[in-house]
Amino acid sequence: MKPGDLLLALLANTAWAFNFIVGKAGVSHFQPFLFTGLRFAVLLLVLLPFLRWLPGRMGGVLGIALVQGVIHFSLIFAGLEASGDIASVAIASQLYVPFSALLAVMFLDERLGRRRLLGMASAFGGVLVIGLDPLVFNHLDALLLITAGALAMAVATIQMRRLQGVGVLALQGWIALCATPALALLSLLFEDGQWAAVRSATPREWATPVYSALAASLVGHGIVYLLLGRYPVGVVTPLLLLSPVLAVVFGVLLWGDVLTWKLILGGILTLAGIAVITVPAPRRAASSG
Repeated sequence: MKPGDLLLALLANTAWAFNFIVGKAGVSHFQPFLFTGLRFAVLLLVLLPFLRWLPGRMGGVLGIALVQGVIHFSLIFAGLEASGDIASVAIASQLYVPFSALLAVMFLDERLGRRRLLGMASAFGGVLVIGLDPLVFNHLDALLLITAGALAMAVATIQMRRLQGVGVLALQGWIALCATPALALLSLLFEDGQWAAVRSATPREWATPVYSALAASLVGHGIVYLLLGRYPVGVVTPLLLLSPVLAVVFGVLLWGDVLTWKLILGGILTLAGIAVITVPAPRRAASSG
């Protein structure tokens, strides 16, 4: 990979990693449904020019909007609000990778193989170890919310693999269009103090949904989409494992996270398992003669 593209990959990973810090700060002021709705409202304003009716594909698009836009992000940001740290959230959110592999076997007739099964066992086992950390155990509801959010993302991944001929900006625009009113309704039903939160928000607090929409979604996903057009999936995907590692570093430096041996061991097991799942096995050299 060219040095310039490696820098782009680093930028995408940094944008996603810092989004955990930004999201934690955002939900602490706005609450999860309101924050997520504001995030998608910003995204919608930017992507309105890309919205086009997609004959024959709107059912699939709306399904992805519900699962990814409403369910996945609501669970992730609710988990962030309930969590006592950043590191466990960043690592557990990566469970969408083994969940996606499982769902691909069930719905896309893919095969796992022994190597990927071991990777899945390592990933799930790592999260179990993280759950035994005292701080994480005291906020076990957060870990369960993040795990459920990862499962929702895995479902959306399968939905997107079945959807053909829809550009990334058009899809994100439709997700934002559908998710914004749905999340506003959920906020009205299950949260309170929205108007007070909006009125009292400082410029720094308003910057949190803006960053999450523009940096994490548009810049982060846009860069990965660009790189996937230049390099094989097996080259790009392993680079994305840097994101949770950077998120852990940011959590320690910026949020005051304390790394215990259980969190470190669980993180290593989880990320190693995900690497085994995502990185293609090396091909055996053809025998001569």
